[in-house]
Amino acid sequence: MARAFLVVLDSVGCGGAPDAAEFGDEGANTLAHIAQACALGRAERGRTGALRLPVLDGLGLGAAIRLASGAATPGLSAQPAGLWGAATEASRGKDTPSGHWEIAGLPVPWDWAYFPKTIPAFDEDLVALVCQLAQTDGILGNCHAAGIPIITQLGAEHLRSGWPICYTSADSVFQIAAHEQAFGLERLHALCAALAPHLHARRVGRVIARPFSGSVEQGFARTANRRDYAIAPPAPTLCDWVQQAGGQVHAIGKIADIFSGRGIDHVHKGKDDAALAAHLLALMDSAEDGALVFCNLVEFDSLYGHTRDVAGYARALEWFDGIAAQALAALRPGDMLVITADHGNDPTSPGSDHTRERVPVLVAGKGAGTIGHCAFADIAASIAAHLGIPAQGAGRSFLP
Repeated sequence: MARAFLVVLDSVGCGGAPDAAEFGDEGANTLAHIAQACALGRAERGRTGALRLPVLDGLGLGAAIRLASGAATPGLSAQPAGLWGAATEASRGKDTPSGHWEIAGLPVPWDWAYFPKTIPAFDEDLVALVCQLAQTDGILGNCHAAGIPIITQLGAEHLRSGWPICYTSADSVFQIAAHEQAFGLERLHALCAALAPHLHARRVGRVIARPFSGSVEQGFARTANRRDYAIAPPAPTLCDWVQQAGGQVHAIGKIADIFSGRGIDHVHKGKDDAALAAHLLALMDSAEDGALVFCNLVEFDSLYGHTRDVAGYARALEWFDGIAAQALAALRPGDMLVITADHGNDPTSPGSDHTRERVPVLVAGKGAGTIGHCAFADIAASIAAHLGIPAQGAGRSFLP
């Protein structure tokens, strides 16, 4: 019986979004620019030479980039042996929920609310509410920021004052960083859970708990206990469709948080992408007939995209190419593997925010051929068709 494995490489976009200029992202192309930087010797830290992705390129990655954007793809020139294409997003966002919901068949039916790029970024009523819920006299941050630098900048003051570090980004998100021991992990999660309904009512997509540990002397580092408090999808998604048909849904990484637990049977967490990839490979052996295994690998985005680390991003892509080889070897007859992304985060672009891009769609287990241009929602419709269940979303199957 059929099984489906859907892997979202967070932020691994391939350029060419027709509305990129409206988001200030004209010319952004995460994959092409990394490949070009590698070919020019500009990504030599921890690796060297051209970008080496033989497995992904063999499935059609280079071809998908060229289809999406027409960009040069040095090192990625294989003749595709899989089913491949490039997907364009309809939702008005370049964020995690928009991308994942639409991949799961549900374009976002509203405009998200965003915080202004001012200091302070948050209105007085919101700050007062956070202080009330946290039982503190103030907050730190109150600005747009990348997560790792703001912890480095404000970690010592956080330990001294006990105030939570609150910040946002170009996404519809309110993030709270706090020290796991000094502030308390349970206290941080409770604060975010209590705040989330108020911000969801304002159409802010997520409140994210960003715990960290460490000291002023040794430095600070995020822990694996992040938790996202997201708006629930307003209609059934692929996860619900599979459940309704009697299949099991396994969520790896932050998938359960993105969908607020809806349509999820089993949650598999890990301290890093290596641990999450281990869950994916284990489930390729153990997942039930009719199951959907939905995986997000976040470190492309969180560790390398937002920090504009081209070499680190290239290393992560080459690492995942090895995981993809193991996944292909583990496929059973009747299995379908889809590898895609939710948005871009071009590490050669200015700033530290996501970039509006098309995304590659690479499919194994369904023969070889060209999907061409498709919609994000077509991925859900195609997986539903593979599993033999009714699709309830906006997409159309691209399967032969």
